[in-house]
Amino acid sequence: MTTRWFGERVQRLEDERLLRGAGRYTDDLDQGALHGCFVRSPHAHARIRSIDVAAARRAPGVAAVYTAAELPFGDLALPLLIPHPALTHGRTQRCLASEVVRHVGEAVAFVVAEDRYLAEDAAELVEVDYEPLPAVVGPEAAAEARHLVHEDVPGNVAAELSQERGDVTAALAAAPHRFELRLRFERGAAVPMEARAVWARWDPGERRLLVYDSTQSPTSIRGGLAVLFGLPETSVEVVAPDVGGGFGPKIMLFYPDELLVPYAAMQLGRPVKWTEDRAEHFVAVNHERAQVHDVCVGFDGDGRVQALDVDFLHDAGAYTPYGIILPVITAAQVTGPYRVPSYRVRFRDVYTNATATSPYRGAGRPHACFVMERVLDAVAGELGLDRAEVRRRNFIQPDEFPWDTGIAWQDGSMAVYDSGNYPRLLEECLRLLGPRPPGDHVGMGLAAYVEGTGVGPYEGAHVQVLVSGRVVAATGIPSQGQGHATVLAQVVADALGVDVTDVDVRSGDTRRFQWGVGTFASRGAVTAGNAMRAAALAVAEKAKRIASEQLEVDPEDLELAGGAVRVRGAPERAVPLAALAILSNPLRYAFGGGAEAATQLQARARPGPPLPEGSQPGLEATGFFSPTGSAWASGCHAAYVRVDPRTYRMEILRYVVVHDCGRVINPAVVEGQIQGGVAQGIGGAFYERLAYEADGQLRNASFMEFLVPYATEVPDLVIGHVETPSPLNPLGLKGAGEAGVIPVGAVIASAIEEALGTPVREMPLSPLRLFELERSRAARPV
Repeated sequence: MTTRWFGERVQRLEDERLLRGAGRYTDDLDQGALHGCFVRSPHAHARIRSIDVAAARRAPGVAAVYTAAELPFGDLALPLLIPHPALTHGRTQRCLASEVVRHVGEAVAFVVAEDRYLAEDAAELVEVDYEPLPAVVGPEAAAEARHLVHEDVPGNVAAELSQERGDVTAALAAAPHRFELRLRFERGAAVPMEARAVWARWDPGERRLLVYDSTQSPTSIRGGLAVLFGLPETSVEVVAPDVGGGFGPKIMLFYPDELLVPYAAMQLGRPVKWTEDRAEHFVAVNHERAQVHDVCVGFDGDGRVQALDVDFLHDAGAYTPYGIILPVITAAQVTGPYRVPSYRVRFRDVYTNATATSPYRGAGRPHACFVMERVLDAVAGELGLDRAEVRRRNFIQPDEFPWDTGIAWQDGSMAVYDSGNYPRLLEECLRLLGPRPPGDHVGMGLAAYVEGTGVGPYEGAHVQVLVSGRVVAATGIPSQGQGHATVLAQVVADALGVDVTDVDVRSGDTRRFQWGVGTFASRGAVTAGNAMRAAALAVAEKAKRIASEQLEVDPEDLELAGGAVRVRGAPERAVPLAALAILSNPLRYAFGGGAEAATQLQARARPGPPLPEGSQPGLEATGFFSPTGSAWASGCHAAYVRVDPRTYRMEILRYVVVHDCGRVINPAVVEGQIQGGVAQGIGGAFYERLAYEADGQLRNASFMEFLVPYATEVPDLVIGHVETPSPLNPLGLKGAGEAGVIPVGAVIASAIEEALGTPVREMPLSPLRLFELERSRAARPV
């Protein structure tokens, strides 16, 4: 067995197809499909008096108009994905609202017509009589509870949870120094290049449903549709084809379209498709980020944190489809890579009349990192200490792992850091950052972070050697650009001793592999990668067992290399994997390369039945991996930033990332993930802020007003790697998908604060917001 591919900068195998325009996205499918269009609420909060669809049904080309009254599941609340004991007032939306709408963009009716244009024309004819109600906008307004988003939810509080390690009250009282801060993160959105899309076809003869969905979890969609429509799971096929970005919101189960498009296809006897436009995406797809933190910290004269008390509000939006996973993650990761002897955290998850929230790249971690790093910068400023030195004095040390934080984690257990070397990350980051660039109004920003990755419950994989000698591998998790086809092929190629280009990886297609969870939370490489390893090693063992009978040697004396099984020390004695694939399936005839060789070898077969008892035909195997806990990645970012004091334009002069994701399968792929994450982090730090009016209207729901950074705003990164393998999985992996985005807000805040001398307590900023902060500071009495 070789280790030729693991750790190599293999060029991404999927890129040529995509760059040549041969990608296949959900919107590419048609096959004579009818097209759907939603009627969405223009109000943030309103009671529905009536819905009149008669004119829409008479419109040209209309096949159907659905309201909740026409649906057998119209009164069914959509799933609450992750229940929690603290979520005492969880609420999820209906597929179509029929009584009350609670955010702009909530779906009220679904029109199906011969094409999208006709569907949109008909949607304009649907008359909904609304009675506007007071809107609750922002977490502070929700906590005041002058008005209620849900009449049966007291105080707008969906959940409240408090946790404490140590005696915070006593530690704060005893600390030589204390101060308080209010820190806030505003709403943001993922805005992937491809908005959401669903296409469905029903085969009444076979009673089989085929759905293409730009989802991050096709296996879960399949299971839910089977239950909803009373079908065996084997009769529902869900495919996530090429997906132009996911970043978290596409893991939501279910959006209304994922139920209505298949239902309409089953009812109308024709394929039905729906593709979201950008305006819909801004108001109908889940947001994230909005939190307000009140922090009290106690520390000694050396800058060592002795106690931290954090009380925060999380803006859930109108519903809690993902439970309280976001504030749970924030609560667990505020302390980051630092030793905080006494820590208390309390959060309230509150309803507002805005789009619901669920994980978006970073998923609660950017807020946590922002809080802790702003606190440490403030400690350094209070004591006149170097910011890096304050971090050195507070780091958890490499010999202190595993480190139990004592705070609940998203998987229901405690957050326990498995491995890491935080001081080394900092020193390498500072080394790569180099000296401060010349000029005025240049600031240095610094932030370290941890990230729990590779959460369970499991992933699976199937690996098969074909009679041609090529290898086909399949897993349930789809890809939204992470490079799964390359990195998983590298894992399989190493285990089977084949060239990486001879491995075809299929993902996100329940026709190929039926069991899995999904791609999110930086878990793909950890869970699917180790499942691929398990399946490939099982294939390797079967290949050695078959070859040992032909070569008349013990399986332990064999190795896999060069596409064959060969005798260690005598590579000329070998059997190609192609021949072993044929031998594994005893037939009286065979087609394909290697058949003659296999027939000649078969003459030496052992006595007994052609298919040994307890074995299965085919040179193939299925493997699963279920982690015992999260593998904790970590990293350190630093940057030099210049801010123009007249225009408040920000320029990033140099940006450095040093990251630890355990053993690195492919450095080039990891670096691509980090580059993309930092780009999103820069957007979330200085450009991308969802701005709601007091009446709940989103005033920047287009790319004309919602700014995303251009390539000119995203610098070329300097990236370094530190490897501390995780002891929690055989490959020693930790996730990397969210690493780039987590600390960027904290880094930019730190750099801008130093460049201008203006305290930064919020994200995202903008030139206008910096001007307002500067003016506010200048107006304060000295």
